[in-house]
Amino acid sequence: MRSKFDEQLAELNREMIDMGIMIENSIARAVEALSKKDEELAEKIMEEDALVDRAQKRIEGICFNLLIQQQPVAKDLRTITAAMKMVTDMERIGDHAADISEMTIFMGKDNSVEGFEHINKMAAETVLMLNHSIEAYVERDKEKAKEVIAHDDIVDALFDEAKKDIIQLILKKPNAGEEATDLLMVAKYFERIGDHATNIAEWVIYSLKKTEEEQ
Repeated sequence: MRSKFDEQLAELNREMIDMGIMIENSIARAVEALSKKDEELAEKIMEEDALVDRAQKRIEGICFNLLIQQQPVAKDLRTITAAMKMVTDMERIGDHAADISEMTIFMGKDNSVEGFEHINKMAAETVLMLNHSIEAYVERDKEKAKEVIAHDDIVDALFDEAKKDIIQLILKKPNAGEEATDLLMVAKYFERIGDHATNIAEWVIYSLKKTEEEQ
């Protein structure tokens, strides 16, 4: 019975890694589509969001099976609980990749993040946070997870600067209200991705925490 349980735990780990790679690719490509104003790529990312949703359902199914098949020990229970929480954040990151892609199409060729340095920096920093949060899970690296959490302050500071840039845009171009709103939405999506990457890192730390009985 335990061997079957261990096999399913291994399957859970593989599925989590696969989903992590999937959302990393989605965000990286969403950033590329945004920077290049590539509407065709943006449309493809939006269509592929359904794959992320299916991956979430598969992982949740594995978790429920693990919980009902046998009473997990404390360590296993933390792993399963963390996976169920993490996969929700991962799915939301996939949604935001689709959201950014939708904004790329909506803004079209005449409006982009070009010249908005802080939004571009946010994009780079959130991709880095996501990559490191997934690496922390794969490598079971508590210190790397802590670095991700600390890094969220950088993204928040960049978001504040991006908002100042957008205010300056409105002051210089009073009729640019729609453009400003679009840019603010893009910045907000990146800020949320940073929050979700932070949540993933926090659940990695939780999954590695030992109880007094295990120490």
